[in-house]
Amino acid sequence: MLVGYARVSTTDQSLNIQIASLIAAGCEKVFSEKLSGTTSNRPQLQTAMEFVREGDVLLVMRLDRFARSNRDLHNMLHQLVAKGVGFRCIEQAGIDTTTSLGKLMLGVLGSVAEFETDLRRERQREGIDAAKAKGAYKGGKARIDPARVRAMLSEGMRPGEVAKALGCSRMTVHRASA
Repeated sequence: MLVGYARVSTTDQSLNIQIASLIAAGCEKVFSEKLSGTTSNRPQLQTAMEFVREGDVLLVMRLDRFARSNRDLHNMLHQLVAKGVGFRCIEQAGIDTTTSLGKLMLGVLGSVAEFETDLRRERQREGIDAAKAKGAYKGGKARIDPARVRAMLSEGMRPGEVAKALGCSRMTVHRASA
């Protein structure tokens, strides 16, 4: 049985193209979700991994829809192999764990994908550091007024009570009062 998995990163993106492609490729069952790939808790992926049985093949559009790091990729593939389940990508036709060449391609492309993620993270960090140096990046907007927190604490309120009143965590209260 071919089982599909589709994922987009944000709720405003559409799963329609991926789902249609998976069905056209012969998937009898498709699991889908709208969550970041870096999120380790992807319930539909976990359900798909539990659903597949020996002889099945898990099919995705692209490798980046399935895993973001080599470690995650190999951990999930290890789970599939242990169950006797194959893995294929539609748009990266060389990736097919049911063949030796496909396994090689998977390793190479997985490494390239992880490399690209690392480069993107480095560029983002460089951009943030440059903006901070220019004084243009000051972090997110303050959600809690530290003076108000200190005033509430000085009136005798406990940190938990202040947190509840302001709709934040106790740790935020402690940081704002320091």
